[in-house]
Amino acid sequence: MKKSWWVMFCVFTLSSARSEEIGCVTTSWKLIGSNHKVCVQAFDDPKVSGVSCHISQAKKGGIKGAFGLAEDPSKFSIACRQVGPIVLPEKMAEKEVAFSSDTSLFFKETRVTRMLDKKRNTLVYVAISKKLIDGAPANSLSTVPIMPWNQ
Repeated sequence: MKKSWWVMFCVFTLSSARSEEIGCVTTSWKLIGSNHKVCVQAFDDPKVSGVSCHISQAKKGGIKGAFGLAEDPSKFSIACRQVGPIVLPEKMAEKEVAFSSDTSLFFKETRVTRMLDKKRNTLVYVAISKKLIDGAPANSLSTVPIMPWNQ
C-alpha cells in the first residue's frame, strides 16, 4: 500500500509541474465550502515542441471540494493547437501518455494520450478518465496536423 501511495504522489507532483492553471469559472454557488467550477489548465507537449493543449475540467465544490477530498466528475474537454514549429523526436512512440492529472485523492485520473497518425501526418490527443463511468470512460479528442510554421 505504501508503494501505490508513493507512485500516486509522484504522478500528481509530476503532472502538476507540467501544467499551468489558466483560471476557473464558477458553475454553481455553494453556501458552505467552495463553489462548483470549471477550471482550465494548459500544458505543452513534453516530447513534441510546438504543440500546446488546454483542458477544461469540472471541479466539485462544497466542504469536501474545499479540502481537496471531493471526487471530481468525469467532465472535461481538450483542445490542442500548433503554437510554433513542430519538432518530432527522432524516435517517437506511436502511442504515449503526454499528460496526466489526478481528479480525486486516490482513485481517479484524467490522462491525455498522444497518438501519431502517420498516414494523415497528424498528432491525435485523446483525454480520458481512468475511472469507468456507466461502463465507458469519459473522453475528448483533439488533433493537430503537422505543418510547416510560417511567421
